[in-house]
Amino acid sequence: MMIVPSPSFMLLSISNLYLNTNSFICVRQYSLILYKLCTKKWSNGVFLPRCSSQFRSHSTPEPLVSELIYSISSCSSVSYCRAIHGRVIKSVNYSDGFIGDQLVSCYAKLGCIELAQRLFDAMLDKDLVSWNNLITRFSQRGYADKCLNALFRMKLEVGIDPNEVTLLAIISACTGRGALNEGKYIHGLALKLGFLLEAKVANSLINMYGKLGNLDAACLLFEAMPIQNTVSWNLLIAINAQNGFARVGIDNLNVMRRSGIKPDDGTMIPLFQACENIGVGKLGEAIHDLIIKCGLSASATVATALLDLYSKLGRLNDSRKVFEELVSPDRVAWTAMLAGFAVHGRGKEAVEIFEQMAKEGVEPDHVTFTHLLSACSHSGLVKQGKNYFKTMSEVYGVEPRLDHYSCMVDLLGRSGLLNDAYELIKSMPMEPNSGVWGHSLVLVEFMVTLNLGRKLQKGCLL
Repeated sequence: MMIVPSPSFMLLSISNLYLNTNSFICVRQYSLILYKLCTKKWSNGVFLPRCSSQFRSHSTPEPLVSELIYSISSCSSVSYCRAIHGRVIKSVNYSDGFIGDQLVSCYAKLGCIELAQRLFDAMLDKDLVSWNNLITRFSQRGYADKCLNALFRMKLEVGIDPNEVTLLAIISACTGRGALNEGKYIHGLALKLGFLLEAKVANSLINMYGKLGNLDAACLLFEAMPIQNTVSWNLLIAINAQNGFARVGIDNLNVMRRSGIKPDDGTMIPLFQACENIGVGKLGEAIHDLIIKCGLSASATVATALLDLYSKLGRLNDSRKVFEELVSPDRVAWTAMLAGFAVHGRGKEAVEIFEQMAKEGVEPDHVTFTHLLSACSHSGLVKQGKNYFKTMSEVYGVEPRLDHYSCMVDLLGRSGLLNDAYELIKSMPMEPNSGVWGHSLVLVEFMVTLNLGRKLQKGCLL
């Protein structure tokens, strides 16, 4: 059954179809999309016909289809999508599957999953690309059950077998949802259809099994691959590190290199996690040397992860050296360096890093301010903390979140400003969470204990 748009959107479509100077001025305020459609092709004199008979003479006008596809791909609101949908119903046959696929994608991208499903069901000419498009959109929204339902319909009702794209989308959805049994079914289907020979499918399944804690299945699948590429090895290292087998992950690196596979950026990130889990500084140095040998020291992602590792291992001087070697550190690198000082109670250095960051014109985000306020809290920098909490919204446009309020309550409480902390909690635009109240209760208990201790001390001196 064809989806019929509301009367208001149909009016926009009809107005667009029978356009003239007067009606254009009246209609354009309703839809920016239609306005752009009209102005562009009106100026060229080829887009909108002057009468319906002239329009009907072009069953699928190329300029119209091109403009509709462009408009759908750039659409950012449901109302505009409905307006374009109405235009499609009036002007283009849904047998042009590509237009239908684009609309399904647009509705799904905007969160209208049911509308996307209904529109898809109304399409008469659905091929494998159409089904893959629907399944991919479901996967991106995390609907593993809808992905599988679409797969079964595709196979049983239409008789279309899935391809690599279909399986990758469903595996991704199963991974995100923790649907291990459903993932095993897809594994079996991939084996039956011969897709396990495709490295992307095998790697995706390895990632799924690893993230869902089934390391044995992941390793067996890895060993069964005819050719393990760099991504395969990176995944093997990563899933071992994530599941608490850091040393196994590092051993896999050595085997990988002996196999002639050169490490890349994706290899280093899980290795850093493995080093962090083991807590061995010398191992970090060895990986640092490997980064230099592999020519990866210029990578901002790798350098940032390395300085973060050194910071977590307490080697702030080494972390600072890596940071200073960056040609143009981005916000993530600045924040990582600031966080390193904050975690180790070196608030003054953290403030200096922030000031340098501001001078360089790098815009901080909410994560930056969380670490900055935490640094001020643990170093007793009350004045600076109050100032940064104020300027984060007024100067940088970063609205305070729960983490920021929690840091400020901790800062004020640690300085004995319990009334100020309580007033700040009362002024919060959102409900305080357990973290905020937890800080305040601990501080109250501390102050009561401290006052009691002072009284006892006075009593002893009398």
